[in-house]
Amino acid sequence: MSDQVTNKRTAAERTQVRLLERVPSSSISSSDKLLSRIATLLFILVAGLLTVFGYYASSICITVVLAGFLAVLFDPLVVKLERLHIPRSVAAAGIVLAGIGLIGLLGYVLYGRAMSFAEELPVYASKIQQTVEPISRKIQNLQQSAGSLTNDDHPTKKVPEVRLQESPTWPDYLVRGVGSVWGALIIAGVVPFLTFFMLCIKDQMAIRTDGLFSSTIDAARFMTNVNQMIKGFVTGNLIVGSVMAVATTLVLWSVGVKGAIPLGIASGLLNLLPFLGLIAALGLPLAAALLQFSTPAPYIVITLTILFLHVVSANILIPKFIANRVSIGPVAATVGILFWGWLWGVMGLLLAVPLTAFIKLIADLHPSLCYLSNMLALTPRPTPRWVRYSETALERAIPYFRPRGEKASTGRQP
Repeated sequence: MSDQVTNKRTAAERTQVRLLERVPSSSISSSDKLLSRIATLLFILVAGLLTVFGYYASSICITVVLAGFLAVLFDPLVVKLERLHIPRSVAAAGIVLAGIGLIGLLGYVLYGRAMSFAEELPVYASKIQQTVEPISRKIQNLQQSAGSLTNDDHPTKKVPEVRLQESPTWPDYLVRGVGSVWGALIIAGVVPFLTFFMLCIKDQMAIRTDGLFSSTIDAARFMTNVNQMIKGFVTGNLIVGSVMAVATTLVLWSVGVKGAIPLGIASGLLNLLPFLGLIAALGLPLAAALLQFSTPAPYIVITLTILFLHVVSANILIPKFIANRVSIGPVAATVGILFWGWLWGVMGLLLAVPLTAFIKLIADLHPSLCYLSNMLALTPRPTPRWVRYSETALERAIPYFRPRGEKASTGRQP
């Protein structure tokens, strides 16, 4: 019975497409083309305004995005506590406080590590100086010999002083979007409260969203897709990060690096960062190995291992466990990382993939944005034939789509 219904629907869809193709091309008038061009220009203008707003109001945008991201992640835990007859507000407050305590504990441990590293910093500096000193001497000798040759051939001339504008430094890039230290502290203080409020009023927000967009989109389905995308992104990163951390820890332990477990976990997780991750994942264990080894063999093993793990994760693990869950292609993810990294710095790099996937979900809502959705999608879907027709042509073809016996738009029986 279901096969018969499916066959009937397929035949009806084919008939509708044929009827739509019979609509004369004259129905797509010049005014329709002008309206479509105006709509395209308005879309570009709105996208530009949103980009400017996101750049200059980055602290507000980052706060809202982080709070929404955390609210989606913590919502399943709140639902489970609600099933135990715990009020939603109490459950949300407990989870937020537990998260704050966990972050505080992690910060305390990292602070202790940083203090111990600061105490050992002179030893690192002397080691690095001893390693670099022969190379620097050779460079100085080459510079002196080149300078003596130029002084012999040409007389000295006064060169006008040119002052170059200082380029942005790495610390400036790291705090881009967040602002100063006070801005970072304000964001860190507001995000937990905003997350708590979002968790408490989840049902009210769903009702308001459904009432606002129910006439144009399926708000409930859209929110479900967003929740699945965020959870899939986090789950995929946890799987890939765990594999990388375990493999890096085993290699560091076999080489004999002190503190192999924390170094391996940190290096494996840092390897997930786009662009900067490989440098950070390499620098951390190599810096720790400077105090222990004087032969090049451990450095070669550590470097080759981390490079191999980075290649495996980028070409096998990430496409399998992350790309399939967020449903965006590698080119779209790379362009998204570049854009969001330029817009919000390191915070944009961390949130680039879910934000790009969120834009794809928005593009999936309206047929006119199907081309944008296909550009971002991992596996683009075929574009429907009726998308290329104007709204006027669709309106004229609607009466042919209705089954026989249904009342016409004028209210008379056919």
